[in-house]
Order: sequence, then structure tokens, then C-alpha cells
Amino acid sequence: MSRILAPDLARGAMLLLIAVANTPWYLWGRELRVSTIHPPGGSALDRAVQVVALVGVDFRVYPMFAFLFGYGMARMSGDPNRRNVWLLVFGFLHAALLWQGDILGAYGLAGLLLAKLFFGRDDRTLLRWAAVGAGVLAVATLLAVGAAGALPTDLPGYFGIGTAASGQPDPAVAVLDRLLFWSVIVTVGQGLLALALPVAIVLGFWAARQRVLEEPGRHLPLLRRVAVIGIAIGWLGGLPHAAAVMGWLPGPMTVYEVTQLTTGLPAGLGYAAVFGLIGHRISRPGPVVTAVAAVGRRSLSAYLAQSLLCAPVLAAWGLGLGARMHSASMAAYAVGVWLVTVAGAVLLDRRGLPGPAEIVLRRLRKR
Repeated sequence: MSRILAPDLARGAMLLLIAVANTPWYLWGRELRVSTIHPPGGSALDRAVQVVALVGVDFRVYPMFAFLFGYGMARMSGDPNRRNVWLLVFGFLHAALLWQGDILGAYGLAGLLLAKLFFGRDDRTLLRWAAVGAGVLAVATLLAVGAAGALPTDLPGYFGIGTAASGQPDPAVAVLDRLLFWSVIVTVGQGLLALALPVAIVLGFWAARQRVLEEPGRHLPLLRRVAVIGIAIGWLGGLPHAAAVMGWLPGPMTVYEVTQLTTGLPAGLGYAAVFGLIGHRISRPGPVVTAVAAVGRRSLSAYLAQSLLCAPVLAAWGLGLGARMHSASMAAYAVGVWLVTVAGAVLLDRRGLPGPAEIVLRRLRKR
């Protein structure tokens, strides 16, 4: 089966935003706020980086990957749940060894459940249940906004659990902290209960049946609407939380955080649509597009490589440099990490080789 440019380009480019979103969790050893991982204080540049992350990155990238994950599942030959089981295993090992925010387990768990529920169902059923999930998410958001004002403002919440793993100098205790956060907050909470990821996967099933990314020319009005409306909702939904974090809006930040979480789904779908449009416009990829797409074709390896380049350097059980950095310097480090994965992907691409993690997963699936 031939490769499609749009998904590879989207995964490769968005892995940069994944790095930008994940590395603030290594800013350990400082005050935590109830509704954001971004630490208070810092320079004007630090605060500008935080605003950009809150509006356009945080909770906006993983729904796009979930949509592409569902799209790939629907195009895959054979039983996709063999791959999903191994993604859970990969996620467990990734969390145990390096990174508490691993998303592979969430994709694997959601994929296992949704494949059983929706593979073989007709298009109307897919769209109907996606609409139901989005509706439940919207109603839950309204209820949460109504109740958020009654919450205490001095609780670190799940942010405290996540940064505890990065700030734990004892490697053995850090493993337990990472697995607690990964299993409860990310794999079950984000993978199923938060609903954004399952809805995006089901929409990916539907879009693959329509060949939206293989034949974007047939779906240009849809892609344009989703890109414009989805990103507008996502960015506008992130602005109140960013403003509250900066101290520009009154009231508890948890009220505004809820809107940021919910609007991540349309933003992620909008990002995917943008890359569908870009794929339609590009007939002959240049060197930059080719390099970014090479990362996307090896997205599993590149994703795991980010943790190899971050955790031992930034976490307290390693070199501990995360305690000496702030938002802007951490974002610069994230960009550097992504560029290293681009260089590695290009070298592999020139030799016609897949990523090492892709090789292992492929062999495990065939057993």
C-alpha cells in the first residue's frame, strides 16, 4: 500500500509540538499552579512561550494524532488489535523506563475497545456515535465550568503527580510515580474518559472510508471548513485559559482550563485538515517537506527518541537540568530534540530503512 504524504507530514511536523508540549513536565522543583504545568514567573519571553503553548499546543496535538491513528487502523490489513496490544506494551515500558506522559498506551487501549465496537459498522453509525461523544463532552464541559468556581485554588491536582516523577531523584520511586500517572491519568483518563481521543479515532475510521487524505481533491470544501472552524474554536477556546494563567482574567483558573481541554478536539481535527490541504497542494515535495515526512514515517521511533533525549538529561534521577530551566529555554531544548530526530530520520530515509521501533513492532505483529 503506497504512503500518503499528508499523514506523514502531519505526524512529522506535529512531533515538534509534542516535544514542546511534553518538556514543561520536566520543569520540576518549583511552585505548581492548579490548572497548568507552566510555572509562574520568568521573563517576558517565558510568558510569551507559555501563551503560545496554552493557545495552540497543549491538549491540541494528541487529538490530531488520535485521528490519524484511527485513519491508519481503518486502512490497515489484518487484525489491528494485535498492533494495539503491542502499543500497550510499548507504552508500559516507555512509562516505566522514561516518560510518565506516554500516549501509546492510551491509543492502544482506546484502539482495542473502539475496533471491537465500530469496525464493520456503517458510516452513519460512526458519525452518530462521534456526535454523541462530542455532545457528552460539551455537556460535561458546561457542568464542569459551573462547578469549577467551587474548587480550591491551591491544589496541584494531576500536575503534581506528573511532575513528582520528573522531580524524584530515586530511580526506583520514579518508576512507580511514572506508572501511576501513566496508568490512571493518561491511559485510562485521557485515553477513554476524557472522550476527545475516542471521538477523534472514530472520526478517523469514517474519514479513512471516504479516502479523505488519499483523495483530498474530492473533499476540499470539507477540509477547508474543518481547518478554519476547528482551529478557530481551538485557539479561541485556549485564549481564556492563557489569559487567566497570565493573570489577565479574574476568577479561578480551573474554570478556563476546562474550555481549553474541550476545544482541543476541534483544534486537533483542524490541524489534520490543514495537512490534508497541504498534501493536496504539494505535487513534488522539496527537501524540507521530505525531511519532515521522513520523521512522520518513523513517528514511533521519533516519539520514543524524544524521551531518550529528554528524561535522562532533564529529570532529577538523571542530570537534573530541568530544575535550572524555564519555559523559553525548555522550548528551545524541545526544538533541538526534534531537529535531532529529523536528522536521524533523514539518514534512515536515505538508506531506505524504517525506524527501529517500527521494525520491532512489525515483527511482533507478525508473531
